[in-house]
Amino acid sequence: MIGYKFYTVQEVAEMLQVHWQSVLTYIKNGELEAIKLGKGYRISETALQKFIADHSTRKKK
Repeated sequence: MIGYKFYTVQEVAEMLQVHWQSVLTYIKNGELEAIKLGKGYRISETALQKFIADHSTRKKK
């Protein structure tokens, strides 16, 4: 996993400009893939990009 970038729930919330609890809801609903480490979660850059693409209003071709 060297070379992979991971974000905390708080970092993802800041990037998406949503509350951190919204990010946890996305994770618990299975909309956003995350890895549980101890008491917290880590979200890979790839999972975040997929989440954004899946929730885009732009029509896919």
